Amino acid sequence: MRKILTKISLPMLAIMLSICPVSAQLQTGSDVAVTDTKSGKVRGFIRNDIYTYKGIPYAEANRFEKARKPEPWEGVRSSMTWGPVAPLLSPTESVMDESEFVFDHDWGYTSENCLVLNVWTPGINDGKKRPVMFWIHGGGFTAGSSQELPSYHGENLAKNGDVVVVSLNHRLNILGFLDLSAYGEKYATSANNSIVDMQMALQWVRDNIENFGGDPGNVTIFGQSGGGAKVNTLMAMPAAHGLFHKAINQSGAFRSNMHGKEVTQLIGAEVLSELELSPENVDEIQKIPFPQLAEAGRSALQTVQEKLTKEGHNFPMFGLSWGPSLDGEVLPHQPLSEEVLELSKDVPLMIGTVKNEFMASMRSQMTNATMDEVVAYLEEQHGEKADAFIAAAKKAYPDFKKPSDLMDIDMLFRPGAVNQANVKSSVPGGAPVYSYLFTWQSPVMDGKYKAIHCMELPFVFDNIQRCENMTGGGEEAEMLAEKISQAWINFARTGDPNHPGLPEWGTYNRQDGITMIFDNKCEVVHHHDQELLSLMQENQ
Repeated sequence: MRKILTKISLPMLAIMLSICPVSAQLQTGSDVAVTDTKSGKVRGFIRNDIYTYKGIPYAEANRFEKARKPEPWEGVRSSMTWGPVAPLLSPTESVMDESEFVFDHDWGYTSENCLVLNVWTPGINDGKKRPVMFWIHGGGFTAGSSQELPSYHGENLAKNGDVVVVSLNHRLNILGFLDLSAYGEKYATSANNSIVDMQMALQWVRDNIENFGGDPGNVTIFGQSGGGAKVNTLMAMPAAHGLFHKAINQSGAFRSNMHGKEVTQLIGAEVLSELELSPENVDEIQKIPFPQLAEAGRSALQTVQEKLTKEGHNFPMFGLSWGPSLDGEVLPHQPLSEEVLELSKDVPLMIGTVKNEFMASMRSQMTNATMDEVVAYLEEQHGEKADAFIAAAKKAYPDFKKPSDLMDIDMLFRPGAVNQANVKSSVPGGAPVYSYLFTWQSPVMDGKYKAIHCMELPFVFDNIQRCENMTGGGEEAEMLAEKISQAWINFARTGDPNHPGLPEWGTYNRQDGITMIFDNKCEVVHHHDQELLSLMQENQ
């Protein structure tokens, strides 16, 4: 565009602008982007024709109590900057320079009053009913926020797809999951308040999103990592049924069955013991400074895990940590139980992972290891099955470029995604399931970061340039982002991600294992890594 303008005379340019006026890139003002919510009016701003609102309160809550609708406000509430993020168990005090360059976090400012959301929309008060894409951030159930990564920014997705993008902050870690239900009705939902917060945000969407040009009858929840696990949790929540209509789980099918009250109430009792509080003065816990509370929680988790381990309990993957639990009310059933599969039967699901996720080569500083070094590593990991693993890995991914590629194939997240796709797609008469695998390799830092955990996010949100530290910002990345973001948009609109830029993407079933490979050349495969997955299952 800049080159074209240099060849046009000023009079001619003036005529062109009068015929085809160009919208201001940024519009602000006391009467700009003002719309109503049930709690009062809000004002945002307009950039690149997208109305943007940040930090709108969707609920409020006292510590460890169930969230409630926010108090109404008078006048117009300015909603132009990020709201507070949930307090973290371990505040960031230092970072690794290189990886921080790649991920480019925005840590925000913390407050327990963090029940806020953000909205990006092409239009307000226009009577249109656009699909709503409700983004749930990652960070497990203990960290993260809606502004943490630049890839989460919703402007491009809203503009490209004529959709409304919503993201939220909610209570995390001990604040969202400490079970104090044994100490009175006041704390009845405390074991799952974090999930109740998300339900409240979805209710806000139901009650308010029409003013933002959205359709409350067409809401897609999508999230990555911990956000994907939260998608699964909401699908298991009866009170959230009907508040969303489609679901996308990105690298989030990794949690095992939830603990029940016999475990969570034990943790709650241990936290009180650590704080030297009795059941009679339990309310004092609402006044404890957060750092002291967080330390008591850490200690309690360790104590309870040691106790239960001695009794024969197993704690796979992450050990005993904060997260949702079976409380019999908010979450009465396990995520992949028959009851939940029936509850979410009519919800189409897109599910997938990235090829490399948490790479062994980076943890072991073996990015540029020789083949002999990689073989030695795999022999240590897989023993006598190392040769079979290498053969199966080469069969699944024949285009590997360096020895470390063989040790960087994710076997932590993908098995869970395949299992969930198998189970969900087997429900008689159930909604369709679509499976994907993102294999595109980032060129950043000499290709060191490959398809690492979170690498697909800039492509989903079409934020290649905004995330150039992670993607490199090249033309190939831009082309792939167009294909991926359009697939997500189409799925949100109709429940079918297909579009002309992709090969025909069939629905997943256990027999065919249809999976879309997202790379510079997108292709559909059928159980391409079944041998590798079966081998890993045998090793467990």
